[in-house]
Amino acid sequence: MKMDVMNVRRLIPTAALAGAVALGATALTACSGAGATGGEDGKLGVTASFYPLQFLAEQIGKEHVKVDALTKPGVEPHDLEITPKQTAQLGEADVILYLKSLQPAVDKAVAQSGVKNIVDAATLTSAEAHGAGPGHGEEGHAHQEGDEHTGEHAGEQTGEHAGEHEGHDHGGNGTDPHVWLDPVKYAEIAKGVGSALEKADPGHAADYRKNTDELVGKLAALDTEFKDGLKNTASRTFITTHSAFGHLAGRYGLDQEGIAGVDPESEPSPARMKDLQAVAKKDNVTTVFFETLASDKTAKTLATDTGLKTDVLDPLEGITDKSQGTDYFEVMRSNLKNLQKALGAK
Repeated sequence: MKMDVMNVRRLIPTAALAGAVALGATALTACSGAGATGGEDGKLGVTASFYPLQFLAEQIGKEHVKVDALTKPGVEPHDLEITPKQTAQLGEADVILYLKSLQPAVDKAVAQSGVKNIVDAATLTSAEAHGAGPGHGEEGHAHQEGDEHTGEHAGEQTGEHAGEHEGHDHGGNGTDPHVWLDPVKYAEIAKGVGSALEKADPGHAADYRKNTDELVGKLAALDTEFKDGLKNTASRTFITTHSAFGHLAGRYGLDQEGIAGVDPESEPSPARMKDLQAVAKKDNVTTVFFETLASDKTAKTLATDTGLKTDVLDPLEGITDKSQGTDYFEVMRSNLKNLQKALGAK
């Protein structure tokens, strides 16, 4: 999908994230009357900004909720523009679920909605910076806490590709917004969403609590699958066109190497290509990953020049008929399988 350079994926500013915590806490406790069920069918009307939050609402709310998503299947969520009709519909929701700073158009519409039950998922878990050192931008490594190499590459970006990120909104001291790719953090968000539904619709609180517990249990099992599946691999480094996997990499002790954070359809700079060729050789990298909602041109260019294979690593920003699975769990397990193959899991 062709994107304007200015619309390249944005990172959450740390200050904005911190400033939203109090707001998010207030939103979680806000209640629209004595249990809002605004739909004609008596169901709680939930509007989710994009797929990961839509999935949580559906899994936790089940038959008690009617869930609408602002980002339709196949649309790159970072590029979403809100229509006047969607803005009006947003104001009619009983509960709004969104991730502040991921989709600026959504942030603006939510602020104007007047809805009392607004949940900012960014306040429900932490979104630490991954490889956001001086001058590192989206090309940084994502390391597990305590990794001895965490600062090894800080400030190494110089010369030809040092300015490649100019004009991109990386949020300054940015943090990685893709928290849902870490099953542990996603479970924390699920608990917050469950609490919000309970407060908005107390008549069905017991069901929401039960469904939340079941979902958290499934996410704990997925976490175990990833830990066990990636425990013993020939390499710990993977290369991806979209630096969306910092939380996943940090959770399981992997190193993420992102190609230049520019338009997915443009080619990486010669300097970055040289860097990645060296990384691939040094760290026994076999595969360049691309995603389902963007072009694979960049990945194929790098793979051709380095003699590597290509495969899919899905940031799960949306589900389409091209996705390697029909829901969050299926796609995450496909991601695990593809990582195991690329990293030489034993």
